[in-house]
Amino acid sequence: MIYDISPPISPSLAVWPGDTPPSREVLLDLARGDSVTLSTLRATVHLGSHVDAPSHYGRDGRTIEAQPVERYIGPCEVMRVPVARGATVTPGLLPRPPREPRLLLSTGTYPDTERFNEDFAALSAELIDQLHTAGVRLIGVDTPSVDLFSSKELPAHGRCLAHDMAILEGLVLDAVPEGRYELIALPLKLVGFDASPVRAVLRSLR
Repeated sequence: MIYDISPPISPSLAVWPGDTPPSREVLLDLARGDSVTLSTLRATVHLGSHVDAPSHYGRDGRTIEAQPVERYIGPCEVMRVPVARGATVTPGLLPRPPREPRLLLSTGTYPDTERFNEDFAALSAELIDQLHTAGVRLIGVDTPSVDLFSSKELPAHGRCLAHDMAILEGLVLDAVPEGRYELIALPLKLVGFDASPVRAVLRSLR
């Protein structure tokens, strides 16, 4: 069983306010009599399901092509957390201790990928510290950011930087049952970039 946990990329996909939405320019088109169809994509690299590079939130952080690719493929766990909109997930909200090095949290606070709601939930710095101690090396969320929309200090990003924990944002997890899976969410080798879109999928281990 494979679960596709990435939203469709189209001009309707919401992006962070002020960022570049996806658009397509058709340079050649079979329908016009050209020999091939050829398109140009223009968009933010923080598009839909995407992975942040440490350079996005750390001055001397690695850019995306330098990230260890093994962070984004392998055993993971999906958990649902009962968190209110605009609140942060604290350690006490986790239903159980994590059992895999990759953890995806389903908050349900960003329900429509075509409408940007600013009151999505985020992760507390204390949670990141606890997850690191438990052996988690990648944290994924069903929201546009691991920090609150209004945050300027970005404490969750900062703790991920301190622990060299990979960040995967913008997932669609509402149809995925809790449990263990194999995650495949490989970033593109974009030299010098601060993030990369991914086609994130989960493969059932059962």
